Amino acid sequence: MLQPPTPKKRRRGRLFRFSSALVVLLAVAGYLVVQYVTGGRGGPGCKVVSGKDDGQAYEFSQEQTMNAATIAAVGTGRGMPERAVTIALATALQESQLVNIEHGDLDSLGLFQQRPSQGWGTKKEILDPTYAAGVFYEHLAKVNDYQQLPLTVAAQRVQRSGYPEAYAKHEPEATLLSAALTGRAAATLTCQGLPDTTRANTGPDAVRAALVRDFGRTVLKETGAEVTGDGSVTKTEAKSTPSPGATGSSTVTLPVRSGSTRTGWQLAHWAVANSSVLHIERVSYAGREWAAGSADDPWHSTATTASGGVRIVTERQTGRK
Repeated sequence: MLQPPTPKKRRRGRLFRFSSALVVLLAVAGYLVVQYVTGGRGGPGCKVVSGKDDGQAYEFSQEQTMNAATIAAVGTGRGMPERAVTIALATALQESQLVNIEHGDLDSLGLFQQRPSQGWGTKKEILDPTYAAGVFYEHLAKVNDYQQLPLTVAAQRVQRSGYPEAYAKHEPEATLLSAALTGRAAATLTCQGLPDTTRANTGPDAVRAALVRDFGRTVLKETGAEVTGDGSVTKTEAKSTPSPGATGSSTVTLPVRSGSTRTGWQLAHWAVANSSVLHIERVSYAGREWAAGSADDPWHSTATTASGGVRIVTERQTGRK
């Protein structure tokens, strides 16, 4: 005959059930925090590797990589050196994990957790990654000898953070991202490129508009693309044509002048970083090609690269719901 549980056993049973429930609650809470911070936009979809074949590599989500590409493009568009881009990327990694979040300490917002109350701009401006990166560089440029300073010191003189040493831990991945996204390290950034169904703008016009938004008019002129006063790129220079054998696809070709290989790779990596939101299918440059969905075979050799230019194959449809 079974004996009724003793008070001690009952207490153990309740404690076990309570502990199990607590573990589940903590797991759920952790998941919700991650979803809140990242907006539920998934795990790693991109990888940056070292150009030195030393095995160093870091993974990021497509959103993180897209924001990193914007930060790099804004920096080079302002004539800032690669070191400035590295500092900016390490800062954004620490402040927001490269996610454009709408919350933070007090009224801090965006990629760099900038505060409207401290004169960084309006909420709308700060939540624009292009603006946020630009105003960061504006302040960094005022730091004397920032290129010679330790990264964490340079970043802290801009941010005035309560944790001034925190930026240093992000220097390794920021360095690799910067090398790829400024074009110094060729064929070192790849993404899965799975189409983002939550965004509507696709096609060559969307690609050109995004290029102007991030790089500005000066850098695009260096590629040979003429930019008009309203911010658009003339189709006679940044050409878009239907892609042979690719139904519903079109090609945007960005001329790259001889000797400007670094600019070419920056544009190519920028296109890969934006492949999900802009529905870019393939990117070709300098005898190498990246294709969406080919993460296991990144930047393979190809004979189809447009002469002297970056070739971006994208969906032709625009305004998709």
